[in-house]
Amino acid sequence: MAAVSLQAQKLTVEKMEADPMDLTASTQPRLDKNGNPCALVKVLFPTVGVTFEGNVLGDVAFKAGEYWVYMSEGSYMLNVKHPNFYPLMVNFRDYDIKKVEGKVTYVLTIGMPQTNAVEKKQKLTVNYSPTSAIVMIDSKPHQGNGHLELELPVGSHDYQIIAMGYVTAEGSLKLNEDAPKTITEHLVATSGEKVNTESVAQQQSVSTTLPQSVPDRETFTVNGVSFTMVRVEGGTFMMGSNERKADSKEKPVHQVTLSTYYIGETEVTQALWEAVMGTTVSQQGYKGNPSWSMYGEGPNYPMYYISWDECQTFVQKLSQLTGKQFRLPTEAEWEYAARGGQKSRGYKYAGSKKLDDVAWHWDNSVHTHPVAMKQANELGLYDMSGNVWEWCQDWFDLYSNRAETNPKGPSRGTYRVTRGGGWSYIQWMDCRLSNRGGIFPSNRDSDLGLRLAL
Repeated sequence: MAAVSLQAQKLTVEKMEADPMDLTASTQPRLDKNGNPCALVKVLFPTVGVTFEGNVLGDVAFKAGEYWVYMSEGSYMLNVKHPNFYPLMVNFRDYDIKKVEGKVTYVLTIGMPQTNAVEKKQKLTVNYSPTSAIVMIDSKPHQGNGHLELELPVGSHDYQIIAMGYVTAEGSLKLNEDAPKTITEHLVATSGEKVNTESVAQQQSVSTTLPQSVPDRETFTVNGVSFTMVRVEGGTFMMGSNERKADSKEKPVHQVTLSTYYIGETEVTQALWEAVMGTTVSQQGYKGNPSWSMYGEGPNYPMYYISWDECQTFVQKLSQLTGKQFRLPTEAEWEYAARGGQKSRGYKYAGSKKLDDVAWHWDNSVHTHPVAMKQANELGLYDMSGNVWEWCQDWFDLYSNRAETNPKGPSRGTYRVTRGGGWSYIQWMDCRLSNRGGIFPSNRDSDLGLRLAL
C-alpha cells in the first residue's frame, strides 16, 4: 500500500504586503504592553493547527481560512509552524516592508506544497455543437472544434458548454475506473431553434434538458412602482485587475464562469423601496442618526441609508409580492454585468473609458442624482460606476487564483462586499470596475444602496 507523507515538506510565501483599504487593525485594535496600537497580519493559510512565534500579542484567531496575528509595531519577523511542515521563517524585509506599523493591516499568503500522490484517471469524450462553443470542465476551459478527448481524475466533475447566442448546457458526471465516458450536447439557440447536427454514438451518455428562450428584459410593477430587470447571458471572464492602480484586494486576476441571470437596469429607487418597505430615505437616515443630512430625495433617486441586513428583508418582501426569487447579486455577477458581459468592450468604467460619461463621482457631484441620467453600459445598465455604492450578497474575502463557476464567496466573514464607487469617492481609485469595498452588514451610509438580481 502506497502512502503520501507531508512531513519534511516546505511552505512558501506567495505574497506579503500592506492593505491600506483594510481597516481591521484600526477598527478592531489591540494594544501592546505599553499601550501602543499593534499591527495586524492576516495570514492566509487554509488549514488548522498553525502556530506563530515572534512579537505576537495575545491569542491568534482563525477566521474563514485566515489567521489574525497581532504584532507589536516595529516587528519584521514571523515564524510559521505546523506539525506537518518545516517551520517557515518570514522576514518582512524580503518583501519591502522594513517593519510593521501600528493600526495597519498586512496580508501574508502562504502556499501549500504539492504532494506526489498518483491520481487514477479516465478518458472523457465530449461531442458538442456549435463547434465554436467553449467546454468548461471543473471551471477549466477547453476548445476542440466540436470534439474533445480528455483524461481526468476518477470521480465527480461539473461541466458547462457555453456559446454566444445559445443557452448554456450544464451538468455533472462521474468517471469510474472501469469505463470511459462520452458527453454529447447540441446547444439550443436563444431564439429557441435547435441546431441540426449529426448524432454521435455514446459509450455512456449524460443528457441535459435545455431551457427555452427567455426575454432580454422583464418589467415588474409593485404597488404602482415599475422596475426593469435585464438578462445577462452567462459566460466566462477574467475577474479582478493587474493594472498599476489596482490594490491587493483586486488580485490575483482569476477566471470566473457564470450561468445566465437577470440584474436591475438601475439601482433600487427610493420609490421602489418605499413601495415595498414603507419607509422613506429620511426615515432610514433617522434610524442611523437623527442629525444625518439628506443627499438627494425623490422617487427616482437611488435609495441609501440602508444596511445589508435590511436589504435581505427588502428582497424577501419583494419576492413575496412578485412571486419571483429576487436577491442581491453576487460579487462576480456584479462585476461581469458592469463589464458588459458578453458584449464587453473592455472599458475601465461601466460603459466608457471616460468616467464623466457614465457616473456621478467626487469631481462632478456633491450628492446623489436620479438614476439613468448618465450613459448606460453595453448591456443597457445604468450607474454601475458612481452615484451610490451597491451592496453585494458575498462576505468579503481576498481572491484566490483558482478558476471558479458561479462563486458565492466565503461562508462567513466580517464585512459584506460593496461595489461600484459613489458620488463622494475619487474616480481613479474607487469607480473602476474591479475595485472592491467591504462594510459591516449593519452599517448604513449616505452613498450606499443596492441593485437587484434574479
